[in-house]
Amino acid sequence: MLSPMLASFLPLLLLCRISSCQYSSDQCSWKGSGLTHEGHTRDVEQVYLRCSQGSLEWLYPTGAIIINLRPNTVSPAAARLSVCIKPSRDSSGTNVYLDRNGQLRLLLRERDQAEGRVHCFGIREGALFIEAVPRTDISRRITAFQYELVSDRLRAEAQSPGAPCQPCTDAEMLLAVCTNDFVARGIITNVGQEEEHSSVSVEISRLYRQKTHVFVSGGVRVRSWTGSIKMPKQCKVKSGEGEFLFTGTVRFGEAWMGCAPRYKDFLRLYHEAQQQGTNPCHVDTD
Repeated sequence: MLSPMLASFLPLLLLCRISSCQYSSDQCSWKGSGLTHEGHTRDVEQVYLRCSQGSLEWLYPTGAIIINLRPNTVSPAAARLSVCIKPSRDSSGTNVYLDRNGQLRLLLRERDQAEGRVHCFGIREGALFIEAVPRTDISRRITAFQYELVSDRLRAEAQSPGAPCQPCTDAEMLLAVCTNDFVARGIITNVGQEEEHSSVSVEISRLYRQKTHVFVSGGVRVRSWTGSIKMPKQCKVKSGEGEFLFTGTVRFGEAWMGCAPRYKDFLRLYHEAQQQGTNPCHVDTD
């Protein structure tokens, strides 16, 4: 059952397909204010975000906006992408729907946004239709979230990151070193328990790759890095158990553990694959 306000937007949605909406230019992030809609609360602004990641911040929301998320390259593979959004825990003032050719499906209620959980959907499932919740006082209401475009393969992990608990196969370990967002050799210094996951503090002696700066350098004269890697609570991990090769993905600026073999086990596996000519990429193990 659609709300009266939402139902009033449906005819306008059809007109938006033609020419009646406001349009913003292509960008990675968007920040706007509902105050520009005062007196025009039925205006629907079309926003196009064409990056692999970015953010949205809508102050004092009134009316509605449509967010079209697209990759910045044209490729048949783009149809297999998923969109993941992570609301700010302070986000409020709107309900979020998926709009596909004028058909709306509820994705996220206002009260759910405070949980700050990741929600994913296929890019072909539609655009985001963000509808302001009617209020006489819109002050202090801000809708804010981050978004990332990921492959369908990573979609399940982003929503329910429990896969790292499952031991990686030899082939998965070798491939992770070539394709993951970060690859680092080091030790576990501490394991902390947070509300929904474990936080593994690590000290890195060799940093092969990192997508973003999730590991911080100890300085020019110190050849080490420190950082924190998240894991699901159910994964059992302890500090002080030798040297590991940490691999994994970066989700919304946070490192999440993937394959993490003991370094000596990785070395044995790598050299065996090297002799057989089956390594998917080269790693400097000196």
